[in-house]
Amino acid sequence: MYKSLRQGDSGMVPVVVGLLLLVTYFQIRNAAFLSSGNLVNLFVQATIFILLGMAEIWVLLLGEIDLSIGITSVLGGAVAVILVDPQFHWSWFLALPAGILVVTLIGALYGMIVVRLNVPSFIVTLAGFLAFQGVLIYIVDSQGTGGTIPVHEKVLYNLVYGNLTPLWTWILAIEGVAIMCYRIIKRDINRRASGLVTEPLTYVVVKVVLLVAVGLILAKIFDANRGTFIVLRGMPFAIPIDIGVLVAGTFILTRTKAGRYINAIGGNSEAVRRAGVRVNRYRLLAFVLTGVTGGIGGLLYVSQLNGVNDGPPSTLTLYAIAAAVIGGTSLFGGRGKMIHAVVGGLIIATIYNGMALLSMSASTQYVVTGIVLLAAVTVDSVARRNSATK
Repeated sequence: MYKSLRQGDSGMVPVVVGLLLLVTYFQIRNAAFLSSGNLVNLFVQATIFILLGMAEIWVLLLGEIDLSIGITSVLGGAVAVILVDPQFHWSWFLALPAGILVVTLIGALYGMIVVRLNVPSFIVTLAGFLAFQGVLIYIVDSQGTGGTIPVHEKVLYNLVYGNLTPLWTWILAIEGVAIMCYRIIKRDINRRASGLVTEPLTYVVVKVVLLVAVGLILAKIFDANRGTFIVLRGMPFAIPIDIGVLVAGTFILTRTKAGRYINAIGGNSEAVRRAGVRVNRYRLLAFVLTGVTGGIGGLLYVSQLNGVNDGPPSTLTLYAIAAAVIGGTSLFGGRGKMIHAVVGGLIIATIYNGMALLSMSASTQYVVTGIVLLAAVTVDSVARRNSATK
């Protein structure tokens, strides 16, 4: 791990260790923390941080930033809520894509301004944060519902509060673990057959065993009855949605030309340009993908709140950036994975969930989250500086 830090890549190990330490601390302070009901609640709380963190990673890979993703994602969710309202009575399979499309178009607009007019993304998205905050307040207040619009569509509500059956929970867990284990083993076999440098066989076996163990534990947690007055079992729909976005984003970044170019541009855009790549095309694509991912996050946000109101969540963007950076994505571009947002989002949700169980004040929660974020960025900055001086 020390060697990785010296090379400018802190990796996932310190982050995962930090998460385990947080879990241990909160469990010692309150035995209810690791109960199945609280853990499922924690995973659901983490959903919005994870999705918006993954949205932010697309532009962070370029060394850019989106300061408005929290507001624009909720704006897209608000559009979906309004369209399925009895006043308009759109079908959910039209309203939900329309909400995602709104955020995607905003992302494309940002990308065009940044790419064509060469305006810093910090300024463009800060302006968007202010402007679309006003738009969100206007469209919610204009519905004449007193500043709050509830969700009137069961499908939209169930994005967070619906659950898979216990059978499908186990099927999804077993299939997911099997696929990941297969990929780990196949990759190791292919590298050994090609004579490439590989991890020790013991390390591969340990990864597979841990993966199987984690998968079975999670399936057991979701399968446990967490209801008080009624039987409540099964994985919340929000979890497969997170997994789907994670798989899609990881595939694009690692298996497609566009993803590899986005990574390369963040590392050295001039070198990529000289190699004949149309850099601006992929910079624009990154902003569009931020919009798509943020749009999905916005739908789950309004589902979680069971509606939308005229009090815009101004801290959502900060949590999105924090989730990406705490997980290991670099603010300087060129390094980041979608799994970083998953781990970072879980850390933020763990902090808030655990402190709520301990009845700590909101001010303490903000302070602790800020300290964790500062520590993550400091590690990244020191690691990069050490790498550059070698």
